[in-house]
Amino acid sequence: MPHTSDGTAGAAKGAIETRGIEPVPDSERHGRVRELFPTWVAANISVLLLTMGAGLVVFNGLNLWQVLLVGICAAGVSYGLVGALSVAGKWGGAPGLTLSRATFGVRGNLFPGMIIWIARFGWETINAVTGAYAILTVLDLLFAIKSNTVLIVVTLFAFVGCTFLVSGMGRTVLQVCNTWSTYLFGAFSVLVLGYLVTNTDWDSVFSRPAGSTATLIAGIGTIAAGGISWVPSGPDFARYLPHRASGRRIVAATASGAGLVVVPMVLMGAVMAVSVPDLAKATDPVSFLGDVLPIWLAVPYLLTALVGMLLINSLSMYSAGFTAQTMGVRLPRSLAVSVNAVISLVGGLLLMLVAKSFFGSFITFLTLLAVSFSAWIGVFAVDMARRRKRAVRYDGDGLLDTGRTSRYWYAGGFAWQAMLAWGVALVAGLCFTKVDWYSGPLATTWIGANGLGWAATILIAAAAFAALPEPRENVPAAEPEAAGAEGIPQQVH
Repeated sequence: MPHTSDGTAGAAKGAIETRGIEPVPDSERHGRVRELFPTWVAANISVLLLTMGAGLVVFNGLNLWQVLLVGICAAGVSYGLVGALSVAGKWGGAPGLTLSRATFGVRGNLFPGMIIWIARFGWETINAVTGAYAILTVLDLLFAIKSNTVLIVVTLFAFVGCTFLVSGMGRTVLQVCNTWSTYLFGAFSVLVLGYLVTNTDWDSVFSRPAGSTATLIAGIGTIAAGGISWVPSGPDFARYLPHRASGRRIVAATASGAGLVVVPMVLMGAVMAVSVPDLAKATDPVSFLGDVLPIWLAVPYLLTALVGMLLINSLSMYSAGFTAQTMGVRLPRSLAVSVNAVISLVGGLLLMLVAKSFFGSFITFLTLLAVSFSAWIGVFAVDMARRRKRAVRYDGDGLLDTGRTSRYWYAGGFAWQAMLAWGVALVAGLCFTKVDWYSGPLATTWIGANGLGWAATILIAAAAFAALPEPRENVPAAEPEAAGAEGIPQQVH
């Protein structure tokens, strides 16, 4: 009998999902592709996009048409990748970082998995801080209660606590919340857009000169980083889809759901920055709405955005629970997310009480986040392409077996080809990177100056892995090499 790793048995039949990292059997694959649309809408309901749109105007010097181009390209590229790699979830029925064991080996997967897990801590901390600032802004607007240290601690605890509860309940609850938050936030966003249309000095907006090509390309990377951070999580939300689900529709639902929010939010932030030039330089990413919008609109908009930010963190923690189990945390998924909740609290307090610049810290984090995730993306994408070509997907028992009998043991638990490609790409990406406190030796090259370190990292990882010999799985002698590994029909999906 194989030695199976952690993974709580159970299915997602009730309100609370009890299934862990073990693959979803065919009998429970009742998901529909259209359910991904509200998921990726909800994953982007954050006022941070307004701040980032403002940053494109204030720091990158772009005009409105360039901001529009940035939003479309960033959403299309980053969430196109999310959708494309989500197809692996349909193939294997398991979370992304669990499927990654088949790429890197059951031991090798711990290295990229740990970096991705740590990066998620940062993303969840940023979201928790933004949610806490939203609560503080509402209290200030409605009751003139000013922020103080005690209130910061209370609001942060409240936000993270709610996130922990929602994420722990699982997929079904998240889907219901995502759908309703999409309707509410969409309705209030239309109101905000209408207010901006009628109260903005459009001559000032359209008279802004265009920015350079370099800052435009760098802006695409900045906005795309948010989507790139979701790529390893994509399979987590597609694992309940039946094998017959269309891969093209998965990509379309993912990219269109995200783009529906990213593009108008970034544009609105750019328009707001013309009226409030200090928007992107504010000490927090939320309070500016009280200056830009009337209180009757700012408060309900912030409240719906608060729900959206809570859901973003819930989606991230939901996925992080699987990552924790894959990394060896022997707890049910609903409890494994507690690790991320605690770290979000500690990191959030440091960011709100110690850090001097939220926006500077945020951009630095996004830049490093994009590179750290991109090395994994390049290797995993090539592995997916090879599996599609061979018509051999994933072996469910092999994914859970962390011993020498595992199909994905390779050499000592490591697929050295994948590890080498990943490591080389990660180092190369950091060489092209420049942030406030670090500048790589290649940061002044065309790639580095244009903020394309993340794109170079993906290409280097993919090219290196494709050039190396394909890792050989430990296929039982009685099993033909091209046989179906998990009972999946072996036609190309």
